[in-house]
Amino acid sequence: MAPPLQIGLLVFPDVTQLDMTGPVQVFSSVPGARVHLIWKRIEPVPSDGPIVLTPTTTFADCPPLDVLCVPGGYGTDPLLADREVLDFLRKQAAVARYVTSVCTGSLVLGAAGLLRGYRAATHWSAREALSLFGATVSTERVCIDRNRVTGGGVTAGIDFALTLVALMIDRPTAEAIQLRLEYNPAPPFEAGSPDTAPEAVLAAMEERIAPARARRLEAVRRAAALSA
Repeated sequence: MAPPLQIGLLVFPDVTQLDMTGPVQVFSSVPGARVHLIWKRIEPVPSDGPIVLTPTTTFADCPPLDVLCVPGGYGTDPLLADREVLDFLRKQAAVARYVTSVCTGSLVLGAAGLLRGYRAATHWSAREALSLFGATVSTERVCIDRNRVTGGGVTAGIDFALTLVALMIDRPTAEAIQLRLEYNPAPPFEAGSPDTAPEAVLAAMEERIAPARARRLEAVRRAAALSA
């Protein structure tokens, strides 16, 4: 009997919870899989909304993972210079079958030196930042490059997780999980991408996020200089 898949997702303050909970819902449906929510300590962690998340294991107690996943959110900014986090990711990545991320979680993989020479996806607002870590930026919703599997922003986490299940197990298993979740998206507007959003909507959003985007880019530049 094959050992259970060990799947671990990083939990951290100000994580965008859907980046994590979308994949968790998929991975939790994989027969026999063990899904771990990992942080430095076992204590409640605030997300970037009203939902509070509780880790299930610590860095010290986490088993070797088959899948290592870093979700995103503005909470990734402090992680770019967090040696404890980056060392943990490097250690797990050395043995993991798949090293993965959703949204701006790819920036943390980049800061750990795990995306240099790989194609990778991220949230549309962070593409210029990701390239500073030596990654080739992909605009795909899910990007696969060898054992690096990275998703675009937030809702792409479900697509990412289903894609990964198909890679790890098989397509029928992934399709059965998709059916169980009734994942059959039909967005009410064509505003989910900077390529399709109305110009006024895109301009307003870019103005709104400009200060945070500038702070993130500066944090990435500092981290890239250290990892060069």
